Amino acid sequence: MFTAIVSAETLRSTLDSVSVLVDECKIHLDEDGLGIRAVDPANVGMVDLDLDASAFEAYEADGEVIGIDIERLDDLAGMADSGTLIDLELDEEVHKFRLRMDGLEATMALIDPNSIREEPDIPDLDLPATIVLEGRDLNRAITAADMVSDHVEFGVDVEREVFYVDARGDTDDIHLELGREELIELDAGEASSLFSLDYLRDINKAIPRDTEVQIRLGEEYPVKFTLPYAEGRGQVTYMLAPRIQSD
Repeated sequence: MFTAIVSAETLRSTLDSVSVLVDECKIHLDEDGLGIRAVDPANVGMVDLDLDASAFEAYEADGEVIGIDIERLDDLAGMADSGTLIDLELDEEVHKFRLRMDGLEATMALIDPNSIREEPDIPDLDLPATIVLEGRDLNRAITAADMVSDHVEFGVDVEREVFYVDARGDTDDIHLELGREELIELDAGEASSLFSLDYLRDINKAIPRDTEVQIRLGEEYPVKFTLPYAEGRGQVTYMLAPRIQSD
């Protein structure tokens, strides 16, 4: 059993956060909110999302797990204006998901959860560097790096207390530094790792420019991006595996 009423803006933010990495996923519809954890087909990028029941105008669930085409659901939710309320209902008898908004009713078939990629375990990593910055600064770094290369290095200069971004192409280079005065927070542990800009570009699409983003880094370790959404009643974490640099 699942019924809910939610703003189109909150629903689209939830779906956009996940669809940047995967086309389909399992959604856990628990009593206290919904949760999604998924990994892309190449096992490089992972998303872990939670949305509290308080983010909904109405919410009732009993622990159902459904499989869904996240892109198709996103397309349907995109038909509503941001201020619109969307009614959601799970019809277990016919195995369909139903949306109602502005006089429009749409139903979509569910996917067998057992046919969807296994949900990843979240590794317990000791990541010594923590950086908190505005989404617009992360966007600027990723956009600039993408102009010259297909990969980018994120790192921390402990002595100078600087978070830096390096991208080196065949002919052009990009170097960006943000010190304590430009950052919201910096815990300057030793960190330097290389990442694919293909994945960072996609993740960046789902990060609002005015949101605080926490980045956790290590030496050739995965990077974690964590940010709130839905006015703090939801949280999404992305984890991206590094490209190991050869000597």
